[in-house]
Amino acid sequence: MSENEKTGLNNSTYNILSALGRDADFLYDTIDKYIRDAESANKSDLVELWKTIKNDRHKHIDLLKGALEKEIHQ
Repeated sequence: MSENEKTGLNNSTYNILSALGRDADFLYDTIDKYIRDAESANKSDLVELWKTIKNDRHKHIDLLKGALEKEIHQ
């Protein structure tokens, strides 16, 4: 059984949704905890690292949303 038969999605759409889900989970469930932990440990270098990663993940989500929009309207 192909992926399309299992989900009703082509591989490209499935991959975009999968990556979008992972990035969203990380952003909304994990990254703020990492930032708070680094702040509590008084590790400003790690705070900045996690904030940079958070900003990058937001950019990734925007890219993935754009790609998903293109996939849907093809």
